[in-house]
Amino acid sequence: MRFLVLPALLVTALMMLGPVVLMARVSMNRFDPFLLMESAFTWENYVSALTDSYYQQIMGLTVSISLISAIMTLVIAYPVAYWLAHLPGRWKGIVIIATILPLLVGNIVRISGWIAILGTEGVLNYAFQALGLTDRALQLHYNSGAVIVGSVSVLLPYMIIILSSVMENIPREVEEAARNLGAPWHQVFARIILPMSVPGALTGSVLVFVLCMNAYATPVLLGGPSFTMMAPAIYQQFMRANNWPLGAALAFLLLTTTILLVIAVNLLVRYRYREIGAMGG
Repeated sequence: MRFLVLPALLVTALMMLGPVVLMARVSMNRFDPFLLMESAFTWENYVSALTDSYYQQIMGLTVSISLISAIMTLVIAYPVAYWLAHLPGRWKGIVIIATILPLLVGNIVRISGWIAILGTEGVLNYAFQALGLTDRALQLHYNSGAVIVGSVSVLLPYMIIILSSVMENIPREVEEAARNLGAPWHQVFARIILPMSVPGALTGSVLVFVLCMNAYATPVLLGGPSFTMMAPAIYQQFMRANNWPLGAALAFLLLTTTILLVIAVNLLVRYRYREIGAMGG
């Protein structure tokens, strides 16, 4: 029976690893202004990507935006996920469908909605001027704040679903016992709900962080032409500068950072589950 799965596994591995291997090989080539790419085996593209202050600034901005977005998404999702996990069965399905529904709409469509809200002639500026709060349009988009808002809104459903699925497994009897013993709500949350939902929080946070690190449409549409994160910078190297080796090196560094982060969080989640299992035992 296992041999029947082998062809599918080989095809999947080839489709997933093939582009990565090709990208790694291209990153070792040398850029030539006339030939565009010269076959070589050099690390100079990685040295340029790691030592150039321009790309260091872009990587720092990408990490900071992704980290802030992940933290904000986690904070907003926690009460919603807790409420969803404690809903009766007949209402839970409806709320889950409503939560997943935005994921069926393309990111560009949702980001276009934020442009209509945050733009200089958008809903917020119109409301501020109508209320007399300002006499001119405010620059609410084309900045890091708009990118964070767009990223949180796009990725919030993932965090809610992951957290609620973990909170459903927290025994209700433990919470009820703590409340019966006189523990206020904040102590129940801090000592029971939060520690037992850490695996879900870590998993959701790393998912949001990784998706923000690799986002293209959100920083381009809400950040504007002067706002550059890693994915748009890689696109510029490939499509505008025609420097495929440097673009491949940047992409490989971004991929390596993402993989290392996923592995680290996976180890933390396993360790936390073992701790919870030991406590339950």
